[in-house]
Amino acid sequence: MLKDGSHKTAAILAAVAVLTVALAATIRAADDATGNPVQAQIDHGESTYAEKCSHCHGPNMMNPGTITPDLRAFPDDKTRFVTTVKNGKNNKMPPWADILNDDEIGALWAFISSRRKP
Repeated sequence: MLKDGSHKTAAILAAVAVLTVALAATIRAADDATGNPVQAQIDHGESTYAEKCSHCHGPNMMNPGTITPDLRAFPDDKTRFVTTVKNGKNNKMPPWADILNDDEIGALWAFISSRRKP
């Protein structure tokens, strides 16, 4: 009888863990009611940017004296951004489609668009 209870408890804990991970992923990728990215998605994009992008684009989204553009001035065009990140640009920016998944690219967009200069 004790083994039965232990297996049920383990199954319940496993189900709770799976649901928690799924909820966290949903929250990270979700937008608020106005269509704006939630802070968790922006934060995820900021950490992805720091790890994958800042060495070329600079820690503040600009790197004077290089060929990289000032990302604070990137147009409000998510499709263009995603295409550029996935496919690269002019043989100067490498493609990232095999390195970053769609959620990471979406989070990068949330971060960069949240820092756009008016």
